[in-house]
Amino acid sequence: MTEAVLMGAGTRRELIAFRIGDQEFCVDIMSVREIRGWTTATPLPRSPAFVKGVINLRGAVLPIVDLGARLGLATSEPTARHVIMVVKIGERTVGLLVDAVSDIINLTDDAVQPTPDVACDTVRMFVKGLFALDGRMISLISLDHVLPETEAEAA
Repeated sequence: MTEAVLMGAGTRRELIAFRIGDQEFCVDIMSVREIRGWTTATPLPRSPAFVKGVINLRGAVLPIVDLGARLGLATSEPTARHVIMVVKIGERTVGLLVDAVSDIINLTDDAVQPTPDVACDTVRMFVKGLFALDGRMISLISLDHVLPETEAEAA
């Protein structure tokens, strides 16, 4: 476990860090229900390109979102080394395909820097902030916009 606590007031957070390609991201640990190895997904017709398909999770149908593709990053074909993070987004449960889960991070809100103004709206929609840890720059991801709200948004 890594500590990234700065002096000063701020709410303490526990985050799960993960990798997509050469970049590191994290999400609030309270959103993550479980972490499991890659399972081949059954494709769905006419689904957005970032949706890999669905898997059976203990009798429930779980959609799998390639988080790299959703964030506009380069994607690769999933292998046995990839990981599915099962997360709760609002009332929906979804699997997020990532390269690897790397760490649990404790930090305070004042350690998180705002997303730079040069970032496009799409980046600001997903990235809530950034922080430096052990010489690495890690992006804090908001899961609120991972799933499109409407069919038009998905197109």
